[in-house]
Amino acid sequence: MATPGAALPHRAVSSIRGGSVPTTISTSSSTPSGAGDNPRTPLRAIPNIPSTFNSPSALRAEDEILIIEFGARKLRVGFAGDAVPKGVVVFSPTQARRVGDFRAWDVGYVDDWRRNERDGWGWEYELWRSDVRGLDLGFVGDRMERGLRDAFNKYLLIDSRPRRMVAVLPSGVPVPLLATTLDTLFNRLHAPSVSLLSSPVACTVSAGVRSALVVDMGWGETVVTGVYEYREVHSSRSVRAGKLLVENTHKLLASALGKPQDEDPEKEVKHILSFEECEEIVNRLVWCKPAKRSKPDKPQEEGLPTVTEQDESETAAPPAPTPSSSSRSTTISLRSTSRPTKLKITYDQLSVPSETTFFDSQRAPCDFDDNELPLPLLIYRNLLTLPMDVRALCMSRIIFTGGCSGVLGLRGRILDEVNQLIQSHGWDPVHGKAVGAYKSNPKLRRGSRQASNDGPTGVDDGTGGEQNTGHEEDGVWVDAPKQEREADPDPIEEQLKKGQDDKPNVQGQLRAIETLGAWSGASLLNLVKVPALATVERDVWREQGVNGASRPSEVDLKVAQRQSMGAGGLMRSSAGAHWTLGVWGYL
Repeated sequence: MATPGAALPHRAVSSIRGGSVPTTISTSSSTPSGAGDNPRTPLRAIPNIPSTFNSPSALRAEDEILIIEFGARKLRVGFAGDAVPKGVVVFSPTQARRVGDFRAWDVGYVDDWRRNERDGWGWEYELWRSDVRGLDLGFVGDRMERGLRDAFNKYLLIDSRPRRMVAVLPSGVPVPLLATTLDTLFNRLHAPSVSLLSSPVACTVSAGVRSALVVDMGWGETVVTGVYEYREVHSSRSVRAGKLLVENTHKLLASALGKPQDEDPEKEVKHILSFEECEEIVNRLVWCKPAKRSKPDKPQEEGLPTVTEQDESETAAPPAPTPSSSSRSTTISLRSTSRPTKLKITYDQLSVPSETTFFDSQRAPCDFDDNELPLPLLIYRNLLTLPMDVRALCMSRIIFTGGCSGVLGLRGRILDEVNQLIQSHGWDPVHGKAVGAYKSNPKLRRGSRQASNDGPTGVDDGTGGEQNTGHEEDGVWVDAPKQEREADPDPIEEQLKKGQDDKPNVQGQLRAIETLGAWSGASLLNLVKVPALATVERDVWREQGVNGASRPSEVDLKVAQRQSMGAGGLMRSSAGAHWTLGVWGYL
């Protein structure tokens, strides 16, 4: 039996390396005899732990922040700092299916869309609508929670631990829908705090600019928002959006099948196609024609026109006829009708829904209500309301976003129509026959021209003559300082200008730019630690609710950001009790 002081042979690493089994192992590396017997690792002290881990807070990983973009029909979910969202949740009847529901494999499942038509055509494909009258907000919250949990488990692969969240919402969302969203995030997902960001501002950030005109062509409405230095200046909206485009496409297909629908909006519409199939046709085949451009007048040349010389014996061959869009056609297979059929329709007919939805050129501008303006007129009037310097920047940074912005040829057509409005009316908000008659009548403008042409008159000194009041004969003040004299150049300013590579901002011309989307902009803002428009804490929301929100003018951001050191550690200012919902208002 081995003595307690001796080490076992199979436990010595040196026995494997050297081949001999020592009976004892020297623990002193300073023994001269042990230095050449068997190789061993010299004893050394444990290195010091880096100073970055001395603080207990440095050992804890940063909390993951979730970015959630809410839309009328889909949700985009991902982590802060990513370029694109991890997943997109689209609301549909299959998304609300329960466990064990196998109706999709039934024989008559194709006709199921007719059973739910009494509640509205396609209502199962949208999360909410802007008109909250008669809307079940509790049902909206349930569907929102179902979509978020599916996204967390399927795309993000995270547990139910509370995490801070950033909600990206359109600036025109009603306060009841915003309150339902915050209730879902706080009470069901247990988020400790929720930061609110505006979709137009996030789109501007993801485009890489500070000012822009954001045209959000969404599902229920199209919203045009002017953003200047990351602040929303003016917003206008129209009902001409994706929902109206799908309805007009359904009317086109119904008339092509020989079942035209009644134009009376008060009568109930009987749909012959399912919403899903009609929307698929819109995404695949609907396009927009280019704008009709007037031919420019050719300048009159002096003398006789120049004739190109050619051989008279050669006859010019006529140009080959190009097939027009009215002659080319396609065949659409319809499966959701009462009897599956195939419909042959021309591409010229497929451009009618977008023409009717977004432009409606057959009607005069005075016939439209404020909420149904065509998109070119809506953009033009939004630019008119902006100040001159803001307008010059925004008109050269037009951003098209939303689902309808992907319609083929639509963005170019809108820009051409807006350019024609600018060329015909200018930036004068008042136009019409009376304005044209006033500008062309010389009698009405004669008085103003005389007042502008006459120079400054002298003051009568009572002697019958006019006193010279400091004018020279050339009309320049004698006692006035010479403002034409240039200031002395500042050497420091010149050195600063040399070190900067400033390019002049593009402004004053109509131009469209691309964007990565509202979700990517919100992710970038959170990555660089930019404070949100509004931040709501869970404890404050549970205590006060939506009625506790203050007006934005009543909250001083500088005072709210102050912190002081107390007996219990870092303390926030008392102004933190006042919170706001930002651009979404208050009750």
